Amino acid sequence: MTATLEHANITVANPAETAAWMTQVFGWHIRWQGDAKDNGHTIHIGSDTSYIALYSPPSEVSDPPYSYTTRGALNHLAVVVEDDAATEKLVREQGFKPINHADYEPGRRFYFNDDNGVEFEVVCYDTEDANPA
Repeated sequence: MTATLEHANITVANPAETAAWMTQVFGWHIRWQGDAKDNGHTIHIGSDTSYIALYSPPSEVSDPPYSYTTRGALNHLAVVVEDDAATEKLVREQGFKPINHADYEPGRRFYFNDDNGVEFEVVCYDTEDANPA
């Protein structure tokens, strides 16, 4: 039996703003939204089979420590896309800076940090597309 990841839950400053750019960049849709844990608010955004829960607590939270040196922290979320060049253009249009482009067998990738400090890895397995600029 193989397990499938259904969702990840991350804390963001404004779930609606984060969901808006995710809709534009990844083509996802809002599956659900409403009141959540500890009087917070959550938006579930993704595809019909998986999603990211964007949670915001009722009051401001301090910035977290650097994820790569904190046990149990989220380091990045990877999203598979069909066209990495087109996705990179959309990422730039949202005001994010693509970094760390790399080719690897069997595909390509780049990373970007959103306005919440969450790192995203964009992965493309279609090796016939041109490399991102």
